[in-house]
Formats: sequence, C-alpha cells, structure tokens
Amino acid sequence: MKETHRELRIVFMGTPDFAVTQLKALLENHCTIVGVITAPDKPAGRGRKLNESAVKVFAKEKGLNILQPTNLKDATFLDELRALNANLQIVVAFRMLPKAVWQMPEYGTFNLHASLLPNYRGAAPINWAIINGETKTGVSTFFIDEKIDTGAMILQEELTIDPHENAGSLHDKLMHLGSDLIIKTVNLIAKGNVSTTPQPENAISKTAYKLNKENCKIDWNVSINAIHNHIRGLSPYPAAWCLFQNGDAALDIKIYSVEKELESHNLTIGTIITTKKELKVAVKNGYISILNIKLPGKKTMDIKSLLNGYEVKADAKML
Repeated sequence: MKETHRELRIVFMGTPDFAVTQLKALLENHCTIVGVITAPDKPAGRGRKLNESAVKVFAKEKGLNILQPTNLKDATFLDELRALNANLQIVVAFRMLPKAVWQMPEYGTFNLHASLLPNYRGAAPINWAIINGETKTGVSTFFIDEKIDTGAMILQEELTIDPHENAGSLHDKLMHLGSDLIIKTVNLIAKGNVSTTPQPENAISKTAYKLNKENCKIDWNVSINAIHNHIRGLSPYPAAWCLFQNGDAALDIKIYSVEKELESHNLTIGTIITTKKELKVAVKNGYISILNIKLPGKKTMDIKSLLNGYEVKADAKML
C-alpha cells in the first residue's frame, strides 16, 4: 500500500520569541509557509516607536508573506487568509481564533501549548508550573476548537523541571522541545495518519491564569518552598515583587533569585537580617536569602553590590 504524502501549504500564527523557534524549525524542515499572521506593530519606549513582533522580524528576514490583522473576524482579513490557499494552520503563542479562522483549512488548525494538557490551560503555563512546585511539565499539540486549549490532543512530550530552574530557563527548554513536537505533528498530518485523544471533559485541572500585579506579589507568610517557587516561577519576567519598608521609605522592589535556608527562629515574618554580603528575610521555618534584586529606578543587581552602597535600616522589613 502506497504511503500518503500530502503537500502541505501552511499558515503560521505567532508573536513572541517562543514562536520564532517553531517557525524556524518548520522552514529548516522544508515546510511550505504561505503566510505568517502576527500581532500588529505596537508603540514602545519613550519615543513611542513602532515595535515589530519577534515573529514579524524573523518572517521579514526570510521573505515570508506577513499579515497583521487587528480584527481576526474582519471580512478583508478573512478574504486575504482564504487567498493564501493554505490547507493547514499552526498556532504558537498567538491569541484566541474565531471559528471562521480555525475551521478554514482542510487539515485543520493545530496549536502548540507549553504544558501537559489538560493542566495549565491559559496564558502563562510555564510560570504556573514552577509557581505550583511541579516536578514535570511538557508540550502538547492539539487541534483548536471553540474553547481555550481544550481541543483533541495530537502529541505530548514530557520534561523534568529542575528544582532550581526559573521560568526563563524552562521557557528555553520547552521552546526547543516544542519545535521537535511541531515537526512530528506536521509529519503525521502530511502522512494522513493523525490519531487524536479527546481531553477529559471534567478533569480537575490546574489553570495558567494571566499574570498580573496582584498574583506576582510575594506573600511572605506562606511556606518557604512556596515563596522560593513563586520567585523562580516569575523570573526573569515579569518578576516577583513586594514592598520593602526601609525607615520612612516603602519601596516597590523586584526579586529575581533567592536561596532557601531552613532554620528555626523566633523572628517576626518579614524581618530583614543583613551583613556586608547578604540580606535575608525571616519566613516560616527559615530564611529567604536574596541574591538578585531591583530597586525602583535602578538596574537589577546582585545583593553584594547593593549592600556595598545602600544602607538597610535596623528595623527594615519586607511587606
């Protein structure tokens, strides 16, 4: 029996660096990319200069056809998309698609998501896996349906989370694992032998909520492990933050890396202990030793550099 080989004409949809790696892998594997859909340029910085997405910058370098719709339901955009005559669409770190878009190609629209679905559906799966102290995560490909990250699964690949890993290093590992999974998924579709597994309808799954100022704030009253996981799960971006009360000043600071020190003490939670080389915060069952910190209007620095020229008052505390 002759093996099927479909000639795929792919539209790729994505915006950040994470998606660039996947688009690069598709091109390196000689996939035909007939169009790239990415976010519109946004004003950024003091000069409000228009900033192009990482995917747009890369797609321009490669001479690919780029569309940047503001409204995915707009009739003109839908006509332009149809005119590309794609038979497969691939979505990586983009936005929710209307049915008119994801239903368009003959072989469907699949998404790469940086979690082991059905867990961590949503906007920030990499961060929440670390914040919640998971020991493993992974990447999943699935066909898009009406809801967010609920479609029938195609493939999954698992990865161990290192206990000292931060969101940045895990992001990079999953990015490369994801590009392998995308190529495997495309090959299955090209051969016409994709089998899918429905995601369990009523599975109790953990959610990857959108990150905001409130859920990035450090709660010094939770367990020492939870604080450690929270800080590394938000590093380097958007970064965990708290209020640093130093004398009369209440500073909004960001903390990027810490170490745990398990030790009994009778200090009030949030009390700060400093030497010339270290700054520790008293928490339940020990101390959180801060390694990298950012004060308002300053660049990120290691704690030794900060303590070299900055006075921490005797009654300073973290709130």
